[in-house]
Amino acid sequence: MKPLPGSSFIKNRKLLADLIVVALVTLLNPTISYKTPYPCIPDKVQTVVYHHLSPDSTQITELQYYLRTHNVTDEGYNLIAQYYSFLSNQALATQKTAASGKPLRTETVRIPAKSRLLPAVRTAGGYWKSGHFSVGRVNGPVILRDWKGRIVRAVYDADTIVTASRTDSLGTYRGQMNVWLIAEGQGTYDALDGSHYDGFWTNDRRHGFGFESSPHHQVRIGTWKHGRFLGERLRYTEERIYGIDISRHQHEKGRKRYGIDWNNLRITSLGKGHDAEGRTFPVSFAYIKSTEGTTVRNRYYLKDYAAARAQGIRVGAYHFFSLKSSALDQAMYFVNHTVFREGDFPPVLDVEPSDAQIRQIGGTEVLLKRIRVFMEYVEKRTHMRPILYINQMFVNHHMQNAADIKQHYNVWIARYGEYKPDVKLVYWQLTPDGRVNGITGPVDINVFNGYQGQWDEFVRTGFHR
Repeated sequence: MKPLPGSSFIKNRKLLADLIVVALVTLLNPTISYKTPYPCIPDKVQTVVYHHLSPDSTQITELQYYLRTHNVTDEGYNLIAQYYSFLSNQALATQKTAASGKPLRTETVRIPAKSRLLPAVRTAGGYWKSGHFSVGRVNGPVILRDWKGRIVRAVYDADTIVTASRTDSLGTYRGQMNVWLIAEGQGTYDALDGSHYDGFWTNDRRHGFGFESSPHHQVRIGTWKHGRFLGERLRYTEERIYGIDISRHQHEKGRKRYGIDWNNLRITSLGKGHDAEGRTFPVSFAYIKSTEGTTVRNRYYLKDYAAARAQGIRVGAYHFFSLKSSALDQAMYFVNHTVFREGDFPPVLDVEPSDAQIRQIGGTEVLLKRIRVFMEYVEKRTHMRPILYINQMFVNHHMQNAADIKQHYNVWIARYGEYKPDVKLVYWQLTPDGRVNGITGPVDINVFNGYQGQWDEFVRTGFHR
């Protein structure tokens, strides 16, 4: 057994705190004989105020978004559904109370002493209960203090914690704890700011699978490591919808030239780090590079576009953004050299500059302004709302002040790790080295963020809500 964390000073301070608690308990429950078996424990009068928590609308919206883009095959789906139902019921009750105009109902309750459980107070070497000190295993409700001086309320069974709760300056933890009163196992944390976490813990930190709903950010469900959220592990099922994006690189390898067998396309590998367990998947959509800057055109674009449509594959085109020419000129060049027909998917702006390149043009705000110019022009000309393709690092470093872009346009994220990006998106590019039957060499593989119902809506409207 590992030693209890903390110095001898902390241990002495804990012992002193225990003695004070014991003294208080002894004063309240003197060890003298009474005819009643509940000495000096008066009936408790408690005033209960009946009101309903008014959940933040942002949380409900975020949970609705999650439920729209997932189904029961996804890990944690039922947890999210239950919490969403709880918040929705609270919101409905709040609306009814407000509409009725009735004041909050209060009720005074008298709890007889004999009906109240008296918890034991755990100290070094034993425990106190009803003014008596006992040595041995403790059972039932217990009050004790952890090594940081925090009060813990626990339920013991033969000296083993069954469940416990602990309140600190930020909120309340409820769940499993180890012998040192450290959160270990499954537990929930309700913060004073309205956030709610339900999942696994190790060494007092979120670790393993869990979800957090908060009024301050979108719902986070997936894997946590030492208190840090990593993201959601995707389950590669046949119900998901997969696609590819290609350019001239799928046709040219050095001096060699290759065609694409559009009649026999089939995704056979999702790339390194993404285990599809031997499954293969159809190609449901394909994005083809059309232009770059104001001078570069993909010589294979028109042929690939026609072949993909002939096979019933949903097709879209993308433009690779350059920082060396104006955004408006690039938008005009893209629109003038790209085909936009009924049934095609929305056009995409591919933005992949380095941090050094962004600094050279004047910084993030200059780049965001150029992105807005491009997107607005293309939307006006094509009557389709474009999609913004960026990588995870770009989101982290440059999208803090781009709420208008993230709200108005769908986002396509490139992130090649195991974890799905924790942003709202329409596509996730999960690998640059997938394999597709009918195409020579590595291929970018993408997953639509949703299932058949959301896919049908996206096909119909061209926008993923």
